[in-house]
Amino acid sequence: MTAAAPFVLACVQTNATNDMAANVAAASRSVRAARAAGAALIALPENVSMMANGSREIRGFARREAEHPALADFRALAAETGAWILIGSLSVTLEDAPEGPVANRSFLIDGSGAIVARYDKIHMFDVDLANGESYRESKNYRPGGAAVVADSPFGRIGLTVCYDLRFPHLYRVLAHQGATILTVPSAFTRVTGEAHWHVLLRARAIENAAFVVAPAQTGTHPGNRVTYGHSLIVAPWGEVLADGGAEPGWVAATVDPAKCAEARAMVPALDHDRAFTIERPPGSGTARSRAAS
Repeated sequence: MTAAAPFVLACVQTNATNDMAANVAAASRSVRAARAAGAALIALPENVSMMANGSREIRGFARREAEHPALADFRALAAETGAWILIGSLSVTLEDAPEGPVANRSFLIDGSGAIVARYDKIHMFDVDLANGESYRESKNYRPGGAAVVADSPFGRIGLTVCYDLRFPHLYRVLAHQGATILTVPSAFTRVTGEAHWHVLLRARAIENAAFVVAPAQTGTHPGNRVTYGHSLIVAPWGEVLADGGAEPGWVAATVDPAKCAEARAMVPALDHDRAFTIERPPGSGTARSRAAS
């Protein structure tokens, strides 16, 4: 398959609150500015329309897709600008469980405003940090169960969200399905971001010889939640092409999809994956089990 032509890719970085209209307006201003600067694919962070505080707000502000004002606004924005927009994630009420946990759902929107792909965040951030912060995403969100790869004019795009970043096998699956762009819209905590954000994103790019696009929330949000920022665009060889720093705004870089093929030819690790078995000492349970490649 012939690689797509080089294009400008942008990450929007926001400091979302619990005011949906204000959040959408701020993100939209950055989208329009990035588009005016030539960006063809523009990625927004996780929870771009709402950084809610507690179960009541998370579920209270969730809406069915057909009724979600932020989804409608961003679809209209894509049609207005002609840019492809990755909506990092919205809280979406599930049709089969309208009173239960909601989906943390990412949307890929084309330049006409049509929904090309949906992805529900698979891995839930249920963590107690050393500084006393505690997170229980599984209390309010129902995890997804399917990896998603979508076709686009820029190459195949693999969708993930935030905490998924710590599960490299997901990205391997996406790469084996032809993804050359891996999206990681996030609201990473400052504590974990300072320790792991850059190295994990560069690792996912290097391991899979793919571009990694990680738009992020930044600053202090309702409930005194603090996010790290530093939206990144990382090349297949691991170079950081753009870093959003700590302030709201947007960053962009020219992306050449041919670089994926170059990196995969130099280190063809994707071609070298092999199935293997796990040997267990006698008496420790099953002596041998199958492991996926």
